[in-house]
Amino acid sequence: MADRLTVARPYARAAFQQAQAGGALSSWSGALARAALAVSDSRVRALFGSPKVTDEQLAELVADVAGSELPAQGRNFIRLLAENKRLPFLPEISQLFDQLKAEAERVVDVSITAAAPIGEGEQQKLVAALEKRFNRKVRMQTDVDPSLIGGAVVRAGDLTIDGSVKARLERLAHDLTA
Repeated sequence: MADRLTVARPYARAAFQQAQAGGALSSWSGALARAALAVSDSRVRALFGSPKVTDEQLAELVADVAGSELPAQGRNFIRLLAENKRLPFLPEISQLFDQLKAEAERVVDVSITAAAPIGEGEQQKLVAALEKRFNRKVRMQTDVDPSLIGGAVVRAGDLTIDGSVKARLERLAHDLTA
């Protein structure tokens, strides 16, 4: 995975710079996500390296799936990826592009897994506290996992805060047996 990200990174940066210069971060993000989904399809992957399909045909297919929101520079970008045999890296390029977009917009995606559903009032308090901690706007996604027994696990990028009862019990068991 690291090798794929290494290959994808300069393309993602180039796409981001082009989209930012054109003030079209959101449309590029959506188009890259659709294109990434297209190249992830097994039927499209089977076309990579096929002598019956030209790079131009692959680029047109992927650009058409990406949609009309993709400006001419975006279609050229897809064509460049096809010429350089980098279309299979579109999922990673899209992921890295979205990370750059979130960084530029000062937004952090936070995933909260709780033992029980979180009420609307509690969610608002959590968002406010996390925005203060990260000094960024927070986009929150919540899930429920009853095996946590109580509490919650908060994930934001590389940071994980495990405040679940399950984790506390596991630490206590480890401490007692050590």
